[in-house]
Amino acid sequence: MDKLSDLSVASIKGIGEETEQALQDMGITTIHDLIEHFPYRYEDYQLKDLAEVKHEERVTVEGKIHSVPTLTYFGKKKSRLTFRLLVGRYLITVVCFNRPYYKSKLSLDETITVTGKWDQHRQTITLQEIQFSPFQRQQTIEPVYATKGDLTVKAFRRFISLALNQYGEQVEDMIPPSLRDRYKLLSRKDALKMIHLPRDHSDLKQARRRFVYEEFLLFQLKMQALRKLEREQSPGISQTFDSSSLVDFTNLLPFPLTGAQKRVVNEITIDMKSPYRMNRLLQGDVGSGKTVVAAIALYATVLSGRQGALMVPTEILAEQHLESLQNMLEKVDVKVGLLTGSVKGKTRKEVLRQVQAGEIHVLVGTHALIQDEVQFHNLGLVITDEQHRFGVGQRRVLREKGGNPDVLFMTATPIPRTLAITVFGEMDVSIIDEMPAGRKMIETYWVKHDMLERILQFVDKELSLGRQAYVICPLIEESDKLDVQNAIDVHSTLTHYFHGKWKVGLMHGRLTPDEKEQVMKEFSANDVQVLVSTTVVEVGVNVPNATVMVIYDAERFGLSQLHQLRGRVGRGSEQSYCVLMADPKSEVGKERMTIMTETNDGFVLSERDLELRGPGDFFGKKQSGVPEFKVADMVHDYRALEVARDDATKLVNSTIFWEDEEYSQLRLHLEKTGVLSGEKLD
Repeated sequence: MDKLSDLSVASIKGIGEETEQALQDMGITTIHDLIEHFPYRYEDYQLKDLAEVKHEERVTVEGKIHSVPTLTYFGKKKSRLTFRLLVGRYLITVVCFNRPYYKSKLSLDETITVTGKWDQHRQTITLQEIQFSPFQRQQTIEPVYATKGDLTVKAFRRFISLALNQYGEQVEDMIPPSLRDRYKLLSRKDALKMIHLPRDHSDLKQARRRFVYEEFLLFQLKMQALRKLEREQSPGISQTFDSSSLVDFTNLLPFPLTGAQKRVVNEITIDMKSPYRMNRLLQGDVGSGKTVVAAIALYATVLSGRQGALMVPTEILAEQHLESLQNMLEKVDVKVGLLTGSVKGKTRKEVLRQVQAGEIHVLVGTHALIQDEVQFHNLGLVITDEQHRFGVGQRRVLREKGGNPDVLFMTATPIPRTLAITVFGEMDVSIIDEMPAGRKMIETYWVKHDMLERILQFVDKELSLGRQAYVICPLIEESDKLDVQNAIDVHSTLTHYFHGKWKVGLMHGRLTPDEKEQVMKEFSANDVQVLVSTTVVEVGVNVPNATVMVIYDAERFGLSQLHQLRGRVGRGSEQSYCVLMADPKSEVGKERMTIMTETNDGFVLSERDLELRGPGDFFGKKQSGVPEFKVADMVHDYRALEVARDDATKLVNSTIFWEDEEYSQLRLHLEKTGVLSGEKLD
């Protein structure tokens, strides 16, 4: 931030107390704030041939008045002015509301310029702006700003122009000349002028290029500096273990590792052997074999004489992980323990004693692991599954249980590369992008709701073979606002349909944790054959016997969520099916359904989902971590994001960045974000 952040907007000619207050209401108090308030769109006043203009598009045309204007009044003080305008070979109608005084200014055969919304069907323009003269070409692109109260966009443009004329030369540039020259970027001073006062689209493009790179570079510098400082300030444990013992262990597994699993295991074990604390995100699609990788990493930490911990979001998932880890690790004499809210009394005390004494080598559990009473003997590795389900504070408490143990976060939510670089920029990212051999693809079908009877017959056929089914609904109970099937109604319908034949269970977010656990246990044990549920089954349920997933109103879910839900089936050896019931009205909705039937690859889907929904919606409104950029767009500008990330990494790891005067502005920016002062940015 430059010296302009010390200058009040009142120093600009024409800004009095009233205007100053209006600007303050918008969060603008200084010259710096004012010139950093970018337009949110631009009006393009270039003339277009009406043959090329789309229906309801805003357009500017020049034409000759072809009829005497007609003025009619309606309602209280409301009026409509209409006249015919000859535009090239088109004779169109111009409609103007509530400006009766224009009538006296409009004369037959006069050439005027009008801007408004084009109705292709009625051959009509609804007037927004008018020039009582032929088209003037000097300023064809005008910025439009978000303003408040009585402050007009026109006045705001004037203040911006005055500010740039008066103080433009004082704008300081954070990006050093070497980087600007490398990418042929405008100076900050020129870019500000062009983003506010563009002469043409080329100006806008150049200004945008500059600010996209700047925003990404500053953000990535923060991420990479944080990563560097975290590593340096929290020396980890250099874990020593015999790699050949790990190879022997993998040979004991009932299936060979995929190439992707081998690559990821190497990345993790190199981190564990290094003196720095591992801070790694492991991404792997549903069924890609993350648990096996976790088992190998946990065995590595046990070989080095330390303990491992695996924290998961639900009790039933903890029990499933316990069973699979015991099956893999008992062959090498590794003792695996369980600690959840249901482990009570003497059993709990004994587990706590064994953990403290180091007799339990690997402890699996829910957030019960982070309670004060849990004391590890020598914690070396912490693995958090579905890490986005835990708060930052919960993850940190577990990490602090030992002397800076290595940390591995696992997620089955495929995160697009652009978001991984941005949201998890301070972490190393490993990706399992290959499925184990022999795994059957889930067959996915998109059907309309009127095919419900046929779908239920298909479900009945699968249940008759001893299988189970999920039925997913978007809402818990009826809503006036959304005409969707809800879990309670669907449960009632299916209970009636399968009466006397199959048992139908119900699970939704309003059940208590104990009630949810009970329902899932009944489904896992096949005491319930059909589970009607809201999206609470999205993560952490493993019932290999379930082969059918029916999703009501599937168009109401994002692609990534649909993929997560689909991943609840296909976990056993039998062929599995996902049926999407949807009557999407929009093109985006139809595209989502089509994409789901075309691919089972979660990473492909996540990229498409990001394109369709945008980064703000990808994690859901409640998820933090997705930064807000004024100009840059993570989806469309992903190449610039990758370039900025690489530049930031090289800079923070070089001596010259921390010492040379050329980078002083960037270092100052880092100081102001709190990174260099040792503050933690969560």
